[in-house]
Amino acid sequence: MKKAYLFLVFIISFAAFSQEDAWVYFTDKPNAQAYIDNPLTMLSQRALDRRAAHGVAITAQDAPIHQLYIDQITTASGITVKAKSKWMNALHIRGTQANIENLESLPFVDHIVFANPALNPAGRVSKSQKAAYTNKFQDVQENFNYGGSSNQIQMLNAHFLHQQNHTGSGKIVAIMDAGFPGVDTQAPFQHLRDNNLILGGYDFVNKTNNPYVGYQHGTQVLSNMGGFADNQLVGTAPDAQYYLFITEDISSENPVEESNWVEALEMADSLGVDVVNTSLGYFTYDNPNYSYEYADLNGQVAFSSRAADIAFSKGMILVISAGNSGASSDPYVSVPADAATALTIGAVSSSEVKAGFSSIGPTADNRIKPDLMAMGVGATVATQTGAISTNSGTSFSSPILAGAVTSFWSAFPDKTNAEIVQMVKASADKYSNPDNNYGYGIPDFQLAYTNALLANAEFGKTTFSVYPNPASNQIAVNFPENISNAQITIYNNLGQSVLAKNVENNAVITLDNLNAGLYIYKITSGSTFKTGKLIKR
Repeated sequence: MKKAYLFLVFIISFAAFSQEDAWVYFTDKPNAQAYIDNPLTMLSQRALDRRAAHGVAITAQDAPIHQLYIDQITTASGITVKAKSKWMNALHIRGTQANIENLESLPFVDHIVFANPALNPAGRVSKSQKAAYTNKFQDVQENFNYGGSSNQIQMLNAHFLHQQNHTGSGKIVAIMDAGFPGVDTQAPFQHLRDNNLILGGYDFVNKTNNPYVGYQHGTQVLSNMGGFADNQLVGTAPDAQYYLFITEDISSENPVEESNWVEALEMADSLGVDVVNTSLGYFTYDNPNYSYEYADLNGQVAFSSRAADIAFSKGMILVISAGNSGASSDPYVSVPADAATALTIGAVSSSEVKAGFSSIGPTADNRIKPDLMAMGVGATVATQTGAISTNSGTSFSSPILAGAVTSFWSAFPDKTNAEIVQMVKASADKYSNPDNNYGYGIPDFQLAYTNALLANAEFGKTTFSVYPNPASNQIAVNFPENISNAQITIYNNLGQSVLAKNVENNAVITLDNLNAGLYIYKITSGSTFKTGKLIKR
């Protein structure tokens, strides 16, 4: 009987793994130009405004996947479509190896990448089961009320931002996680509900509009940023607005969760989100053939890591937990925390000592990781029942710091994402001597705030100016004394470039081809630039 049972388990396991996961990439987007010409059909006005402020062009990458391609893959024999990515122009699919390979005959299929590298051309040799799982959520909860959130905020000097009335107002955050039960009912989230700060959400696992289900990990993560319980818990960005996205299926570990994450990231971009927090990471999957090796952790292999860099190029800041495998045989940061542009966050104790579980660097291409550290041992959280408790993991150091970044950005909303990230890093205590345990260290947001004010004052002495403004048919650009030429780009309210010229000091620019209305300009000379609003009468 025991042998029969073991045989049955083997058959079930074999059947499960005979279904392969893969990404099918398409050759083109036939209708892309129509979307580029009418960007509000694919992006919100806020997303267009963010692109204009960052000087980011709208391209075919922003257009959706051609629907006829999706339809033909969906109806192909033995194929199930699990997720999609417009940025990658790809679908995450599942089926037998033979059925997936049959798709290569379709004229619009560019190539197929199997989640199992051994099935790809020049793929690596399939491996046996990797090291045992580490707990990605690192739950070490204490079941009692604890009003200790002051330490996790003051460690970063984020309370200084709050004292200056910079609490995230005007900024939008997306949280990608495993579920948000209790957020719609419990007291620590009443401040968010009463002030309409939760803008919506989506469950990418079950394909529903209800984010208030699933595992409460997301609930606790949100509480570090937006929670409020007087004298018990205050989040680091209590007045930011939030989207709640479920991308994690806790019942299994499969690459489709990365694809869910990318799809959610693209939705966040289209909604105009500024900051994304991800307290998730991937390294080992149920099917060992899908698992990553250390050599893969270069920011260019994982589907999610490549998407993270695209998101940054659109003007967002991605804050990602480093992972909780620091004490394992694979102690390195997971994906997408290996992405070059991600702010990867490790965990320290209340005494600012690195937690043993906090994952380390370097990445496979020898980059410093993590980037920064925040409190992740005994962090104060709110649970799905409304109880105030503590929890440990980089899952919590990440949102604590993400909220502080959001509040800091709300103090300097005209700064780009790259400028904000650099100022935060430069404020950290190990900035001049980073390592692969602490990265650049623990940031000091009071120092970052002071430095930003000084930089603004210095820039004000040598800034560009556009005049007259409002203008009729002409404008001129006045340069600082140490600059002889620059480029000016003018964007319409859809984020499209409508004029771009190289100009010299006080050169006259004709606006005859522009309709009356509000425009955004960006003047660039080397690393110096200025953005602003231009009104044409």
